[in-house]
Amino acid sequence: MKNYKVLRIYTDGGCSGNQSEENLGGWGAILEFAGHSKEIYGSESNTTNNRMEMTALLEAFRAIKKESQTIEVFSDSSYLMDCFRKKWYENWQKNGWKTSAKKPVENQDLWNELLPYLQRHHITFYRVKGHVNLSSKSMEFDKLYEKFLLWNGNEFSYEDFMYITEKNNRADKLANMGIDEIR
Repeated sequence: MKNYKVLRIYTDGGCSGNQSEENLGGWGAILEFAGHSKEIYGSESNTTNNRMEMTALLEAFRAIKKESQTIEVFSDSSYLMDCFRKKWYENWQKNGWKTSAKKPVENQDLWNELLPYLQRHHITFYRVKGHVNLSSKSMEFDKLYEKFLLWNGNEFSYEDFMYITEKNNRADKLANMGIDEIR
């Protein structure tokens, strides 16, 4: 599974009290390359879950030192992954940053910061199931693996799936550390 020429990024973001005026958000990311790993995390007050998911990826991209990297991004955010995988941003830009419902695109400031990285690197985006309890005896891992393959294609082994799930769980813990630090 380990390809030392690929930079892997695992991200998560969350918000405690999402949709309320006073809330706390946290983000976390893990970058893996050539046998090395770096964990980063942070927090914000009065934010949203989606902004924290996006911030995790943005901060991971900012941590990359070299241009033209081959990158695999793993996230449980369907909002973030669908935007990149389905190229929603192309229509948003064509429509003056309006959605198909003619409403302004939310988080445009962060999208504008994220999009240039698509030109700087070769990036593939993968969706994962979030908040999977790997120690649960009742968790149906075979079904989760099937869903993972449905979302992402058949290139991943079951061992890859378990490793990726473990790393995304760690990114979730980092996001929670960010929230805990500002409490």
